[in-house]
Amino acid sequence: MTDKDAILITAGPYQFLAKFEPDAPKTVDVFRGLLPYRKQLIHVRWSGEALWVPLGDENLGIKFENHTTHPSTGQILLYPGGYSETELLFCYGGVSFASKMGPLAANHFLTIVEGMEHLKALGELVLWKGAQDVLFEAADSER
Repeated sequence: MTDKDAILITAGPYQFLAKFEPDAPKTVDVFRGLLPYRKQLIHVRWSGEALWVPLGDENLGIKFENHTTHPSTGQILLYPGGYSETELLFCYGGVSFASKMGPLAANHFLTIVEGMEHLKALGELVLWKGAQDVLFEAADSER
């Protein structure tokens, strides 16, 4: 993994190292241009064990690529909008991505490669204690 592919995620009291997915190049390019990216994670309403960053009507100018409805633990997805609002989905357990309109698919563009042991604790923290700050930034050579 090259440094340009490594992303440090600080979410609540936890840190994770993630890598960009080569099968979502347009989504990766757009997200890389947003770094450092600061938002808040809240718990999903419909999808299961995941956290999300609602982005409303924000149009990032991307289409579907490398999209899935059933992401795995540690995968981070970007839904480009359409049937539901634009959003990031941060998966910490079993997920079936959906909205009140029904099933959705989103672009898998980032995967956690270090810190997976903290994902469940982060999910439970957000579920029971509320929104947590999240920062996505380029990782340096030490992390």
